[in-house]
Amino acid sequence: MYVATKMFLTKGIGQHREKLVSFELALRDASLAPYNLVRVSSIFPPHCEIISIDEGVVELKPGQIVHSVISECSSDENHRLIAASVGVAIPRDRDQFGYLSEHHAYGQDQKVAGDYAEDLAAQMLATILGIKFDADQSYDERLDLWKLSEKIVRTQNITQTGVGQNGLWTTVLAAAVLLQ
Repeated sequence: MYVATKMFLTKGIGQHREKLVSFELALRDASLAPYNLVRVSSIFPPHCEIISIDEGVVELKPGQIVHSVISECSSDENHRLIAASVGVAIPRDRDQFGYLSEHHAYGQDQKVAGDYAEDLAAQMLATILGIKFDADQSYDERLDLWKLSEKIVRTQNITQTGVGQNGLWTTVLAAAVLLQ
């Protein structure tokens, strides 16, 4: 049975006249190009440790199948702001699983997109932990509530933004890479 024990976060951006090549360049920028990426859903495994990208990539070999939660966004519109973000929510009880969320958007800067992804992950975790919250409250109000509940110990995000240019595709991506 494969259960990840480590995870690293990464992000990248690429621009090219071909959309696929811009995606490849974003993968290169994120140090993920030499691997066969398998997209997985949004569970942060119990007892999983978040490590640096430098620690993570040394454990990988070119061609290896790598499980990842990936958010990506592309545009060829001039001056179009794009964002890709992965949010993380980790419970205080490390025997419990946490959540990862993918968010991609047009017109959102790094802070807005990152906060949104982080909030999504925390909302999913809060629902399984039985923390009551008002979905109409602001993110900051919900974050304060979750911290006060002492059931969610940590939230974070990784976000990449970019701006489209005429004649070029711009692709942004953010990823949580799971390692055994």
